[in-house]
Amino acid sequence: MPRALLSVTDKTGLVDFARGLWSLGFEIVSTGGTARVLREAGIPVTSVAEVTGFPEVLGGRVKTLHPAIHAAVLARRSDEEELERLGIKPVEVVAVNLYRFEEAAAANRPWEELVEEIDVGGVALIRAAAKNSDRVAVLTDPGQYGPVLEELRRTGEVLPETRRRLAVEAFRYVAGYDALIARVLAERSGQEEFPERLVWAWRRDQALRYGENPHQAAAFYRDPLAPPGSLPRAEQVGGRPLSYNNLLDADAAWRLVWEFSEPAAVVVKHANPCGCALGPTAEEALRGALRGDPISRFGGIVALNRPLDGPAARLLREVFLEVVVAPGFTPEALEILRGRQNLRILQIAPPAEEATWEIRSVLGGVLVQEPDRVTWQKETLRVVTSRVPTPEEWEDLRFAWVVCKHTKSNAVVLARGREVVGVGAGQMSRVDSVRLAVAKAGERARGAVLASDAFFPFPDGVEEAVRAGVVAIVQPGGSVRDPEVIAAAERAGCSMVFTGIRHFRH
Repeated sequence: MPRALLSVTDKTGLVDFARGLWSLGFEIVSTGGTARVLREAGIPVTSVAEVTGFPEVLGGRVKTLHPAIHAAVLARRSDEEELERLGIKPVEVVAVNLYRFEEAAAANRPWEELVEEIDVGGVALIRAAAKNSDRVAVLTDPGQYGPVLEELRRTGEVLPETRRRLAVEAFRYVAGYDALIARVLAERSGQEEFPERLVWAWRRDQALRYGENPHQAAAFYRDPLAPPGSLPRAEQVGGRPLSYNNLLDADAAWRLVWEFSEPAAVVVKHANPCGCALGPTAEEALRGALRGDPISRFGGIVALNRPLDGPAARLLREVFLEVVVAPGFTPEALEILRGRQNLRILQIAPPAEEATWEIRSVLGGVLVQEPDRVTWQKETLRVVTSRVPTPEEWEDLRFAWVVCKHTKSNAVVLARGREVVGVGAGQMSRVDSVRLAVAKAGERARGAVLASDAFFPFPDGVEEAVRAGVVAIVQPGGSVRDPEVIAAAERAGCSMVFTGIRHFRH
């Protein structure tokens, strides 16, 4: 009679799986809670204590850590004589899933409780069975039960290629579990910010139709501890499945719109804002954001930091968009937006916290940095021209500076009345970014302010801006030609403010 060892925290599908194994002639060996569930279902069970001749001890901390168990799992086919001499019967199927550490960590339980959710015996069993996949099938997810039972019924065994695939999934499962424990322990004990070994665990959230282009395969993975208000916690309440580019753009829009405490709306295209505005209501903010660049907004992403109501939704009826993101939607707004069959509608709670790290891949490695958390601090700013910005210009400078922080470098943003009127993004020279922003703004550049994400290396960018009618500029300063740049602003009667803070975004 073949033997299966079952010891699971998640009891989903357990009874049907065990009954299927028993009907195929398997002896079922199990631990405490798992054995109890199976006996209550009328399935014969041999307890681990009967196999080991040793009771579970330390309140269940030690159950399966015994040679009679691990030898039965780790034995190769060539070890049969030794097993027989020792009186140990081999195990062919192992089904184990681990204590609920992830759920406990997400619930922010205290460490003395959290440590009890660190599985030891289960991890050891999974690793042993996965190591011995030439003979043992290891199952770590209830979704695997049905296919394995079907294969046993059809072929009389778990086929070698299936055992190898299950072993790969098992090692990934254990690695993710351990990575999460290491991360939470490091965070709670305040250990080094950039460890020698960076381990992280992501879980596949969805397979995507394709990546940036149709010939590229792609998937979306989520952080198991993703905080409320982040993209993996979004609820899609309408429209087609999200694409790779939709997710990137939605994230860019969502990050920017929550920089503001006032009602705000953002329009993003290719990860850059092409419209952004503040207003007394979500409707007014959205109206201003849509004015930003009526051409570039085609096929864009809209995000708001207030619930979307019917009047605001009606503004979007005639605009072709890919995604709308907001913290909520009224029934009227949903009815209007769902009338656009292909429009993806995402509802996300307001962000609760910011990410610890930002991680980006390069060929052969990853770059890790802390997020750009610097906020506008007026007391640290320095007016370097004789003309001081007016109160209204100060508000516009702050607004433009925040938008510029979320625009690809070289970045220049023009704003007027807390509304973006022109953006120059991703140019190789700063003066070209100014020219692009001015061209986008047209006549709206007159009386506008300008924010630059880095210093002006030459006066030409300032000269282009003031020629178009810009009246105030905020930039980091720090160029060897700062005196020439300041002089250009001074000659034109334009205010200039230095922040000392650069905001490159690559």
